[in-house]
Amino acid sequence: MRGATLSDHILALPLFLLMCGAASAAMLVPAVYAGVVRELEDGRAFLYSGLLGLIIVGLIALAHAGRAPRHGTLGPLMSLFAGFVFLPVLLAVPFYEALKTTSFLNAYVEMVSAITTTGAPIFDPDRLSAPLHLWRGLVGWLGGLMMWIAASAILAPLNLGGFEVTARAEPGQADDRIRRFARPEGRVRLLKVGAALVPIYAGLTLLLWVLLLALGETPLASVMHAMGIMATSGITPLAGMEGAGSGFAGEVVMLLFMLFALSRLTFSSDTVTSASGGLGQDPEFRIGLALALLVPLLLFLRHWIGAYDVAAEDSVIEALQALWGSVFTVLSFMTTTGFQSAWWDTAQDWSGLATPGLILMGLALVGGGVATTAGGVKLLRVFALYQTGYREMEKLVHPSSVSRASPLGQRLQRDGAFIAWIFFMLFALSLAGVTILLALLGVPFEAAIKLATAALTTTGPILEVTDTVSVRLLDLSGWAKGVFAAAMVLGRLETLAIIALLTPDLWRAGR
Repeated sequence: MRGATLSDHILALPLFLLMCGAASAAMLVPAVYAGVVRELEDGRAFLYSGLLGLIIVGLIALAHAGRAPRHGTLGPLMSLFAGFVFLPVLLAVPFYEALKTTSFLNAYVEMVSAITTTGAPIFDPDRLSAPLHLWRGLVGWLGGLMMWIAASAILAPLNLGGFEVTARAEPGQADDRIRRFARPEGRVRLLKVGAALVPIYAGLTLLLWVLLLALGETPLASVMHAMGIMATSGITPLAGMEGAGSGFAGEVVMLLFMLFALSRLTFSSDTVTSASGGLGQDPEFRIGLALALLVPLLLFLRHWIGAYDVAAEDSVIEALQALWGSVFTVLSFMTTTGFQSAWWDTAQDWSGLATPGLILMGLALVGGGVATTAGGVKLLRVFALYQTGYREMEKLVHPSSVSRASPLGQRLQRDGAFIAWIFFMLFALSLAGVTILLALLGVPFEAAIKLATAALTTTGPILEVTDTVSVRLLDLSGWAKGVFAAAMVLGRLETLAIIALLTPDLWRAGR
């Protein structure tokens, strides 16, 4: 009989244990970096934590050797949930030991914020050392990679994460003639999807890092911005993009890489839309580009009218800077990245008007594409609701008309709009529930709305978009921080996935 291969041994291990092993190995990266920049105390914290984690994971793996894996249908989903809830405990250990001046709860919330790609700023940038900044960015990058893989390998077969509104032939939804042969065991699927996506994800990050370095960005800021863009975490070691050394050219490059968060078709061709026109017929990409152009134009027009009132309409350079600041910031928040352009303030100074953060919060609620690292409601669900509304208005004019699916609508299943509406209502109820809980815990109402929106859309930089209320996570009570952390996990996994985990019938069906 053929001996077991390395992949066979890996597949036999619990998925959560593999996550812990990967997290422990990742701690060696900031340990080495700390040694290079001579932050030796931080380096020892990461080195000892990583080695201890690898030893514990290795011992548990030996204890599981020879055991036949028993994984139900929802087993991988439960492991993903555990990765967002319990894995940050391990990730927070070196952060807590290196920082020393904070509580473990703050370190845990920081790691939950990073791994869910929320990127909510808990500590001021100057309070953290370079290795701690790198660890935040690396955890966010790994969290984005985890969701990239989980979307195709875990959520798609369960019709979750936006796939519940898609038509057949999407990832995880094969045609009937091959359906009985296309249901591999969850861990085999994870390995195949990971082998396909990890090189793409890492390669794009490396390319963006090199481009930012070539444009004059510092090594730490360039690698963190590259990881923050690809994971849509928005984690940066800088106080703002004004301090970025890459300047305007760097923002142009980052904007181009943000397009990967608008649609899965930007990096994969395994959807039905790819066979009917590619990106040109992809509803997510088209709606995303439309919003990224229309909203800045409206903001620009609003600013131009304000500038006309103060006799500043002849400043062409400032006008173009204001337009670019709007385009970059709008696309950044719609992809739930949250970077603000260095010229975003120019748009307000040029016109003398303050653009309300409510617009950026609304864009974050819309979100990016299905099976990308972006959060929010997702563009495909928005398209499903739009298409249904448009069809209903057509029926008011022509009651006897018969609709036929357009090339754009071929990506939706027949009940896709109904399911999208259910998700939208669940999202709205979650937003209201989190806001009420935070308000009951003493958080001001406007700040509670910002916190709830930032958590459920995984767009932490929303907290820094100040109109009248500024939010500091360090000032929250312990219970409020716990609610915020739970909301970030809910926003990353989505309400339907949590409901699936709480449904006994699905667990019994997977046995």
